[in-house]
Amino acid sequence: MKTLILLFTVCLLLSSCATQNGNTYQQLGGQAKIEEIVDNFIYEIEFDPVLFEFFKDSDINRFREKLIEHLCLLTGGPCQYTGDSMEQVHAGMNISESSYNHGVDLFINAMTKAEIPHPIQNKVLATMIHTREQMIYQ
Repeated sequence: MKTLILLFTVCLLLSSCATQNGNTYQQLGGQAKIEEIVDNFIYEIEFDPVLFEFFKDSDINRFREKLIEHLCLLTGGPCQYTGDSMEQVHAGMNISESSYNHGVDLFINAMTKAEIPHPIQNKVLATMIHTREQMIYQ
């Protein structure tokens, strides 16, 4: 009986997490808003001398496509991420904690320009935080 209760509790928690992520995607505004955020972020990067250095030789169309996929997946949307791992993408870039944090600030600006409410921005950032260690130079 205890095993059955434990199993039920675990299933309930897992479905709750999936629902919360799905809700984040929906609360964000779905695919159209994700694309708007990514486009805003690319614009932010283009006019930022610190982050532009990391992207100046990038295939920006591929970056856009893969960031849209990744953000959609992380927020619980119906997407598949088909890009490389975060470690592979950021290898050799020597991203400092300061540069990473600056990128987060620009991403927040991009969400604000897309009129994403701050509570939803926080949910989005919470889904993305696990990629931090994979991006910063160790």
